[in-house]
Amino acid sequence: MLQYITWNVDPEIVRIGAWPVRWYGLLFATGFLLGVQIMSHIFRTEKKPLADTDSLLITMVISTILGARLGHFLFYEPYMFIQDPLYIITPPFGGLASHGGILGIIIGLWLYSRRSSSQTSGQSFLWVSDRICIVAALSGAFIRFGNLMNSEIFGKPTDVPWAFIFLRDHEFSQVPRHPTQLYESLSYLILFVGLFWYWKNYRNQAASGTMLGISLIWVFGLRFVWEFFKENQVTFEDSMNLNMGQLLSIPAILLGLILLLRNFIRASSLIPIALVIQSSSLCYQCDYQSAQPVSTEVNLNGCDASISDKRSQEIGRFQDGMVKTKKPLSKISLFT
Repeated sequence: MLQYITWNVDPEIVRIGAWPVRWYGLLFATGFLLGVQIMSHIFRTEKKPLADTDSLLITMVISTILGARLGHFLFYEPYMFIQDPLYIITPPFGGLASHGGILGIIIGLWLYSRRSSSQTSGQSFLWVSDRICIVAALSGAFIRFGNLMNSEIFGKPTDVPWAFIFLRDHEFSQVPRHPTQLYESLSYLILFVGLFWYWKNYRNQAASGTMLGISLIWVFGLRFVWEFFKENQVTFEDSMNLNMGQLLSIPAILLGLILLLRNFIRASSLIPIALVIQSSSLCYQCDYQSAQPVSTEVNLNGCDASISDKRSQEIGRFQDGMVKTKKPLSKISLFT
């Protein structure tokens, strides 16, 4: 019976002169290229300007790489901004942080949505973010598989039968370990399938921002869990109860919850609560008045009528306000 998997894959596919072609770079690029095809299909389906996919691709590439690169040094090696700032912006770009990449993508998509072409064609920030989540999930699956090919970001020692021994790593002991790269890669792949299905079936009913909220909760909720199986990336995390990846995941999870609550909790659901509060207030007034001396005693039947009249007035005002402030649900479109 197989007890573990010995992993000794060369991260370089071929070397062209002094320039190596690596599995990680190839998988990274493949994720973007497939994403372009998916996004083009979405734009055709949703009747958006197909020429905008070029601008969107450039925005995604620049914002992802720049955000991931700066995020790595901001979160894990901030001293490098003073010690060797040129190293941060020069190849081979050895450090990339997924949290920084997500932050970069958010900023990039906001700038993209501010373009005149985006605004005139209905590509709001939440509209485009919902659809980018689909291709981003697929790209994430490729990138994490690239980490496996690089023999990096792996897990703690374990005796599970699917454990890997990473022979090319010399930082940690070469014992069977959790293949956390595969855990995360499969998580992204499942998310991609789920979002694609959701977009295909519910894009016309779902509120804008729903898929973004689902993605943030799924990706960073599972990231929080997988970090318990990983080796820490930097030494200062060894003294922390929660490592940097987990701490950075918490705000993203909360943002996802806010987006979903914003979409699913409608003002109409507050009508029963408002009526109960108003009725309780009126009943208290009647009970108080009925306890007064006879000279000041009021007609309880008149109080009941007053409650009914006021309740009808409150319902009317509440419904009028709902009609004035009700916002139409935006439509969600599909990445295919």
